[in-house]
Amino acid sequence: MDLDAVRTFVAAADSGQFQEAAAELGVTQQAVSKRIAALERSLGVRLFLRTARGAGLTIDGQAFLSHARELLRVAERAVASVRTGSRPLRVDVINLRGAASGLMRGFHRAYPGIELDVVTLFDIETAVAAVRSGTIDASFRAVAAPGRPLPEDVVSVRVVDEPLQLLTGPDHALAGARSVPLARLAGHRIWMPGIVPGTEWAAYYDDLVAEFGLTIEATGPNFGSDALLDTIADTPALATFMGEHTRLVWPTGHGLRRIPVTGPTPVYPHSLLWHRDNPHPALATLRAHLAATAAGPGGEPDGAGATAAAAAGTWVPGWVLPR
Repeated sequence: MDLDAVRTFVAAADSGQFQEAAAELGVTQQAVSKRIAALERSLGVRLFLRTARGAGLTIDGQAFLSHARELLRVAERAVASVRTGSRPLRVDVINLRGAASGLMRGFHRAYPGIELDVVTLFDIETAVAAVRSGTIDASFRAVAAPGRPLPEDVVSVRVVDEPLQLLTGPDHALAGARSVPLARLAGHRIWMPGIVPGTEWAAYYDDLVAEFGLTIEATGPNFGSDALLDTIADTPALATFMGEHTRLVWPTGHGLRRIPVTGPTPVYPHSLLWHRDNPHPALATLRAHLAATAAGPGGEPDGAGATAAAAAGTWVPGWVLPR
Protein backbone atom coordinates (compact mmCIF):
# COMPACT_ATOMS: atom_id res chain seq x y z
CA MET A 1 0.00 0.00 0.00
CA ASP A 2 1.27 3.47 -0.96
CA LEU A 3 2.04 5.25 2.32
CA ASP A 4 2.07 8.65 0.58
CA ALA A 5 -1.52 8.00 -0.50
CA VAL A 6 -2.46 6.91 3.04
CA ARG A 7 -0.80 10.02 4.48
CA THR A 8 -2.70 12.18 1.97
CA PHE A 9 -5.98 10.48 2.89
CA VAL A 10 -5.44 11.21 6.61
CA ALA A 11 -4.54 14.85 5.90
CA ALA A 12 -7.65 15.31 3.74
CA ALA A 13 -9.86 13.58 6.31
CA ASP A 14 -8.54 15.84 9.10
CA SER A 15 -8.91 19.08 7.14
CA GLY A 16 -12.08 18.24 5.15
CA GLN A 17 -10.53 20.06 2.17
CA PHE A 18 -8.26 18.70 -0.56
CA GLN A 19 -6.80 22.19 -0.95
CA GLU A 20 -5.81 22.41 2.72
CA ALA A 21 -4.38 18.89 2.61
CA ALA A 22 -2.30 19.91 -0.41
CA ALA A 23 -0.93 22.94 1.44
CA GLU A 24 -0.08 20.82 4.51
CA LEU A 25 1.73 18.21 2.43
CA GLY A 26 3.46 20.68 0.11
CA VAL A 27 1.94 19.26 -3.07
CA THR A 28 -0.65 20.44 -5.58
CA GLN A 29 -4.38 19.89 -5.15
CA GLN A 30 -4.27 17.81 -8.32
CA ALA A 31 -1.67 15.52 -6.72
CA VAL A 32 -3.94 15.07 -3.70
CA SER A 33 -6.87 14.12 -5.92
CA LYS A 34 -4.73 11.63 -7.86
CA ARG A 35 -3.43 10.00 -4.70
CA ILE A 36 -6.89 9.65 -3.18
CA ALA A 37 -8.28 8.24 -6.45
CA ALA A 38 -5.45 5.70 -6.63
CA LEU A 39 -6.05 4.64 -3.02
CA GLU A 40 -9.79 4.23 -3.69
CA ARG A 41 -9.03 2.07 -6.71
CA SER A 42 -6.64 -0.04 -4.65
CA LEU A 43 -9.22 -0.56 -1.88
CA GLY A 44 -12.18 -0.90 -4.22
CA VAL A 45 -14.31 1.60 -2.26
CA ARG A 46 -15.05 5.33 -2.20
CA LEU A 47 -13.46 7.11 0.71
CA PHE A 48 -14.77 10.64 0.21
CA LEU A 49 -17.96 12.34 -0.88
CA ARG A 50 -17.01 15.45 -2.85
CA THR A 51 -19.29 18.44 -2.29
CA ALA A 52 -19.11 22.14 -2.99
CA ARG A 53 -18.16 22.70 0.64
CA GLY A 54 -15.31 20.19 0.67
CA ALA A 55 -14.82 16.45 1.10
CA GLY A 56 -16.57 14.31 3.70
CA LEU A 57 -15.78 10.74 4.60
CA THR A 58 -18.00 7.92 3.42
CA ILE A 59 -18.86 5.08 5.77
CA ASP A 60 -15.95 3.14 4.28
CA GLY A 61 -13.70 6.18 4.72
CA GLN A 62 -14.66 6.42 8.39
CA ALA A 63 -13.93 2.70 8.85
CA PHE A 64 -10.52 3.04 7.15
CA LEU A 65 -9.38 6.19 8.99
CA SER A 66 -8.28 4.60 12.29
CA HIS A 67 -6.40 1.88 10.45
CA ALA A 68 -4.74 4.47 8.21
CA ARG A 69 -3.49 6.37 11.26
CA GLU A 70 -2.08 3.13 12.71
CA LEU A 71 -0.33 2.34 9.40
CA LEU A 72 1.44 5.70 9.57
CA ARG A 73 2.41 5.19 13.21
CA VAL A 74 3.86 1.74 12.44
CA ALA A 75 5.78 3.16 9.47
CA GLU A 76 7.26 5.91 11.65
CA ARG A 77 8.31 3.39 14.30
CA ALA A 78 9.92 1.23 11.61
CA VAL A 79 11.96 4.18 10.32
CA ALA A 80 12.91 5.27 13.85
CA SER A 81 14.17 1.76 14.65
CA VAL A 82 17.00 2.13 12.13
CA ARG A 83 17.51 5.89 12.09
CA THR A 84 21.06 6.72 13.19
CA GLY A 85 21.10 7.57 16.88
CA SER A 86 17.48 6.54 17.41
CA ARG A 87 17.89 2.82 17.90
CA PRO A 88 19.72 1.24 20.85
CA LEU A 89 23.45 0.67 20.63
CA ARG A 90 23.84 -3.11 20.16
CA VAL A 91 26.92 -4.54 21.87
CA ASP A 92 28.04 -8.17 22.17
CA VAL A 93 29.71 -9.46 25.34
CA ILE A 94 31.08 -12.97 25.71
CA ASN A 95 28.97 -13.57 28.84
CA LEU A 96 26.81 -11.53 31.18
CA ARG A 97 28.94 -12.09 34.31
CA GLY A 98 32.35 -11.20 32.95
CA ALA A 99 34.56 -8.15 32.55
CA ALA A 100 32.94 -6.92 29.34
CA SER A 101 29.52 -6.91 30.97
CA GLY A 102 31.02 -4.89 33.83
CA LEU A 103 32.38 -2.39 31.32
CA MET A 104 28.94 -1.98 29.81
CA ARG A 105 27.35 -1.52 33.24
CA GLY A 106 29.84 1.25 33.94
CA PHE A 107 29.06 2.86 30.58
CA HIS A 108 25.33 2.72 31.30
CA ARG A 109 25.82 4.41 34.67
CA ALA A 110 27.87 7.14 33.02
CA TYR A 111 25.41 7.62 30.12
CA PRO A 112 21.97 6.49 31.31
CA GLY A 113 20.27 8.30 28.42
CA ILE A 114 21.86 6.03 25.81
CA GLU A 115 19.70 3.00 25.06
CA LEU A 116 21.63 -0.27 25.04
CA ASP A 117 20.91 -3.72 23.68
CA VAL A 118 23.49 -6.12 25.15
CA VAL A 119 23.67 -9.54 23.47
CA THR A 120 25.85 -12.64 23.84
CA LEU A 121 27.16 -14.24 20.66
CA PHE A 122 29.19 -17.43 20.58
CA ASP A 123 32.63 -16.98 19.04
CA ILE A 124 34.73 -14.39 17.27
CA GLU A 125 33.72 -15.50 13.76
CA THR A 126 30.05 -15.02 14.62
CA ALA A 127 30.78 -11.67 16.27
CA VAL A 128 32.86 -10.35 13.36
CA ALA A 129 30.19 -11.38 10.85
CA ALA A 130 27.56 -9.56 12.94
CA VAL A 131 29.75 -6.45 13.15
CA ARG A 132 30.27 -6.44 9.38
CA SER A 133 26.58 -6.96 8.60
CA GLY A 134 25.44 -4.28 11.06
CA THR A 135 23.54 -6.76 13.23
CA ILE A 136 25.57 -5.45 16.16
CA ASP A 137 27.55 -2.23 16.58
CA ALA A 138 30.46 -3.58 18.63
CA SER A 139 31.79 -6.71 20.29
CA PHE A 140 34.17 -7.45 23.16
CA ARG A 141 36.56 -10.23 22.10
CA ALA A 142 40.11 -11.54 22.48
CA VAL A 143 41.82 -10.36 19.31
CA ALA A 144 43.03 -11.85 17.26
CA ALA A 145 42.99 -15.63 17.23
CA PRO A 146 46.17 -17.08 15.71
CA GLY A 147 46.06 -17.34 11.92
CA ARG A 148 42.74 -15.49 11.71
CA PRO A 149 43.39 -11.79 11.17
CA LEU A 150 40.47 -9.39 11.31
CA PRO A 151 38.96 -8.14 8.03
CA GLU A 152 40.26 -4.73 6.96
CA ASP A 153 36.89 -3.06 7.61
CA VAL A 154 36.81 -4.18 11.27
CA VAL A 155 38.74 -2.10 13.81
CA SER A 156 39.86 -3.29 17.24
CA VAL A 157 41.42 -1.75 20.31
CA ARG A 158 42.49 -3.44 23.57
CA VAL A 159 40.36 -2.08 26.40
CA VAL A 160 41.17 -4.23 29.44
CA ASP A 161 43.57 -7.01 30.37
CA GLU A 162 41.82 -9.13 32.99
CA PRO A 163 44.02 -11.08 35.45
CA LEU A 164 43.08 -14.72 35.93
CA GLN A 165 42.56 -16.11 39.42
CA LEU A 166 42.53 -19.70 40.65
CA LEU A 167 39.20 -20.81 42.12
CA THR A 168 39.35 -23.75 44.55
CA GLY A 169 37.19 -25.50 47.08
CA PRO A 170 38.00 -25.35 50.81
CA ASP A 171 39.84 -28.70 50.80
CA HIS A 172 42.06 -28.10 47.79
CA ALA A 173 45.82 -28.29 48.40
CA LEU A 174 46.22 -24.61 47.49
CA ALA A 175 43.12 -23.31 49.27
CA GLY A 176 45.13 -21.64 52.03
CA ALA A 177 47.51 -19.77 49.73
CA ARG A 178 47.38 -15.96 49.60
CA SER A 179 48.70 -16.19 46.02
CA VAL A 180 50.08 -18.95 43.87
CA PRO A 181 52.94 -18.83 41.31
CA LEU A 182 51.81 -19.93 37.87
CA ALA A 183 54.53 -22.58 37.67
CA ARG A 184 53.23 -24.18 40.88
CA LEU A 185 49.98 -25.07 39.11
CA ALA A 186 51.74 -27.67 36.96
CA GLY A 187 50.43 -31.08 38.02
CA HIS A 188 47.16 -29.72 39.43
CA ARG A 189 43.93 -30.49 37.58
CA ILE A 190 42.25 -27.33 36.28
CA TRP A 191 38.72 -28.05 35.08
CA MET A 192 37.12 -25.71 32.53
CA PRO A 193 34.20 -27.43 30.76
CA GLY A 194 33.27 -24.21 28.90
CA ILE A 195 36.32 -24.39 26.61
CA VAL A 196 35.19 -25.10 23.04
CA PRO A 197 37.85 -26.12 20.47
CA GLY A 198 38.33 -23.56 17.70
CA THR A 199 37.22 -20.55 19.75
CA GLU A 200 39.42 -17.62 20.63
CA TRP A 201 39.32 -18.49 24.32
CA ALA A 202 40.35 -22.09 23.56
CA ALA A 203 43.36 -20.70 21.64
CA TYR A 204 44.26 -18.57 24.66
CA TYR A 205 44.22 -21.51 27.08
CA ASP A 206 46.04 -23.79 24.61
CA ASP A 207 48.91 -21.31 24.62
CA LEU A 208 48.81 -21.03 28.42
CA VAL A 209 49.04 -24.82 28.74
CA ALA A 210 51.91 -25.02 26.23
CA GLU A 211 53.85 -22.20 27.86
CA PHE A 212 53.65 -23.35 31.48
CA GLY A 213 52.99 -27.11 31.32
CA LEU A 214 49.54 -26.89 32.90
CA THR A 215 46.78 -29.48 32.81
CA ILE A 216 43.43 -28.01 31.76
CA GLU A 217 40.55 -30.44 31.38
CA ALA A 218 37.44 -29.52 29.38
CA THR A 219 35.73 -32.89 29.78
CA GLY A 220 32.05 -33.32 30.50
CA PRO A 221 29.03 -31.20 29.60
CA ASN A 222 28.97 -27.52 30.48
CA PHE A 223 26.00 -27.02 32.81
CA GLY A 224 26.88 -23.42 33.56
CA SER A 225 28.60 -21.56 36.35
CA ASP A 226 26.39 -22.82 39.20
CA ALA A 227 27.19 -26.47 38.42
CA LEU A 228 30.87 -25.60 38.00
CA LEU A 229 30.96 -23.96 41.44
CA ASP A 230 29.20 -26.92 43.05
CA THR A 231 31.73 -29.34 41.58
CA ILE A 232 34.78 -27.26 42.52
CA ALA A 233 33.47 -26.87 46.08
CA ASP A 234 32.94 -30.63 46.49
CA THR A 235 36.05 -31.94 44.68
CA PRO A 236 39.42 -31.27 46.40
CA ALA A 237 41.38 -32.42 43.34
CA LEU A 238 39.86 -29.82 41.00
CA ALA A 239 40.34 -26.08 40.55
CA THR A 240 39.40 -23.69 37.77
CA PHE A 241 40.49 -20.36 36.33
CA MET A 242 38.23 -17.34 36.69
CA GLY A 243 38.62 -13.76 35.54
CA GLU A 244 39.29 -11.26 38.33
CA HIS A 245 36.28 -9.19 37.26
CA THR A 246 33.87 -12.11 36.85
CA ARG A 247 30.92 -11.64 39.20
CA LEU A 248 29.65 -14.84 40.78
CA VAL A 249 27.76 -15.49 44.01
CA TRP A 250 27.86 -18.87 45.72
CA PRO A 251 26.39 -20.29 48.93
CA THR A 252 28.45 -19.55 52.04
CA GLY A 253 28.71 -23.27 52.73
CA HIS A 254 30.75 -23.79 49.57
CA GLY A 255 33.85 -22.18 51.14
CA LEU A 256 35.31 -21.34 47.73
CA ARG A 257 38.61 -19.44 47.47
CA ARG A 258 39.67 -16.97 44.77
CA ILE A 259 43.47 -16.93 44.72
CA PRO A 260 45.60 -14.46 42.70
CA VAL A 261 48.03 -16.10 40.27
CA THR A 262 51.51 -14.56 40.08
CA GLY A 263 54.94 -14.83 38.52
CA PRO A 264 53.69 -14.05 35.86
CA THR A 265 49.99 -13.24 36.14
CA PRO A 266 48.09 -14.55 33.10
CA VAL A 267 45.74 -11.86 31.82
CA TYR A 268 42.90 -12.30 29.35
CA PRO A 269 42.98 -9.53 26.72
CA HIS A 270 39.57 -7.98 26.01
CA SER A 271 39.32 -5.83 22.88
CA LEU A 272 36.47 -3.81 21.44
CA LEU A 273 35.66 -4.53 17.77
CA TRP A 274 33.56 -2.34 15.47
CA HIS A 275 33.08 -1.63 11.76
CA ARG A 276 35.10 1.37 10.65
CA ASP A 277 32.06 2.85 8.83
CA ASN A 278 29.54 2.37 11.64
CA PRO A 279 27.77 5.76 12.06
CA HIS A 280 26.00 5.20 15.39
CA PRO A 281 26.92 8.26 17.51
CA ALA A 282 26.76 6.27 20.76
CA LEU A 283 29.55 4.03 19.47
CA ALA A 284 31.97 6.96 19.51
CA THR A 285 30.78 7.79 23.03
CA LEU A 286 31.43 4.21 24.17
CA ARG A 287 34.92 4.21 22.65
CA ALA A 288 35.78 7.52 24.31
CA HIS A 289 34.42 6.27 27.64
CA LEU A 290 36.55 3.11 27.50
CA ALA A 291 39.64 5.08 26.55
CA ALA A 292 39.22 7.77 29.20
CA THR A 293 38.06 6.00 32.34
CA ALA A 294 40.15 3.98 34.79
CA ALA A 295 39.14 1.07 37.02
CA GLY A 296 36.00 2.11 38.87
CA PRO A 297 34.77 1.54 42.41
CA GLY A 298 34.00 -2.03 43.30
CA GLY A 299 36.68 -3.45 41.04
CA GLU A 300 34.84 -3.09 37.75
CA PRO A 301 37.36 -2.40 34.99
CA ASP A 302 37.20 0.41 32.49
CA GLY A 303 39.43 1.22 29.56
CA ALA A 304 42.47 2.63 31.30
CA GLY A 305 42.63 -0.43 33.52
CA ALA A 306 44.28 -2.24 30.61
CA THR A 307 47.41 -0.14 31.05
CA ALA A 308 48.00 -1.23 34.63
CA ALA A 309 47.26 -4.87 33.90
CA ALA A 310 49.69 -4.91 30.99
CA ALA A 311 52.66 -3.99 33.23
CA ALA A 312 55.68 -6.22 33.67
CA GLY A 313 54.91 -9.52 35.36
CA THR A 314 51.86 -10.39 33.26
CA TRP A 315 51.43 -12.89 30.41
CA VAL A 316 49.34 -12.95 27.23
CA PRO A 317 49.87 -15.19 24.18
CA GLY A 318 52.29 -13.94 21.56
CA TRP A 319 49.57 -13.78 18.89
CA VAL A 320 47.53 -11.18 20.79
CA LEU A 321 47.70 -7.83 19.02
CA PRO A 322 49.73 -5.19 20.87
CA ARG A 323 47.96 -2.12 22.19
